[in-house]
Amino acid sequence: MDKLIELASTLVSRAFIAVLAAWLTNRSRNRQEQQAEIGALRVQADAMTVAVMELQGAATTNRLLWEGPAERGRTFLLAVLAFTGGAARARIVGGTDAQSGLVGFGRAAELLSRERVASKQTAAALREPLTRAATAAAPLMRSSDPAVVTATEQLLNALSDVENTARLEAALETFGRAVNAATAPRLSWWARRRATPTS
Repeated sequence: MDKLIELASTLVSRAFIAVLAAWLTNRSRNRQEQQAEIGALRVQADAMTVAVMELQGAATTNRLLWEGPAERGRTFLLAVLAFTGGAARARIVGGTDAQSGLVGFGRAAELLSRERVASKQTAAALREPLTRAATAAAPLMRSSDPAVVTATEQLLNALSDVENTARLEAALETFGRAVNAATAPRLSWWARRRATPTS
């Protein structure tokens, strides 16, 4: 009988140890998976933020190079000078007023055409940062946290009008808060219980 009791207690203690070891292993694995998920989310959010900043920089550069009043004035002045130079050259070689005017318009049109091509090339440079932002957003749209998904959607919508900096900044701030909340360390059951005020 003593051997039977001893055998039963050994089996119970081994079963308890096996259950405890399995529980600790699962808990450790879950914690590692959670940390890996948080790390991946942080990397994805950083990629998205960098892509948005790059797009903002490219849009600002485009606006400064081609859309400012000083640039428009410079382009107008160059067109006037090209017109005047072309008209004067045609007049010197013996052209009539109409011919010199046509040559002047031709020279101005050439200059404006080159400016337009350069402007379009600079605007096309926005496509690459926009593609990077969309690529960075793809894994975030599959996030298990609905707040991150919603904030990413809002940020992508704000990128459609990159000139509206107030809307873009607000969307970026909302995105940052959602990512911070999703990647914040999660308290254990015991820590949550201790943090709850007793009534």
